[in-house]
Amino acid sequence: MDVSGIGAAASNLAQYKTATDVQLAVFKKAIDISAQNSLQLIQAATQTLPNNPPNLGNSIDTFA
Repeated sequence: MDVSGIGAAASNLAQYKTATDVQLAVFKKAIDISAQNSLQLIQAATQTLPNNPPNLGNSIDTFA
């Protein structure tokens, strides 16, 4: 029975788990940043702009 490969396999598995955990953490952080950016865009789109005076925007100058 060859037991020399067991240590290497365990080490490889630990490295794979660590790499997977790091990738998952980076992915979650990217999703959080994307959600924050989306929320900022939605808030910016829903802000009301000051209304023009009633005499502006009612006619088009076709003689120019």
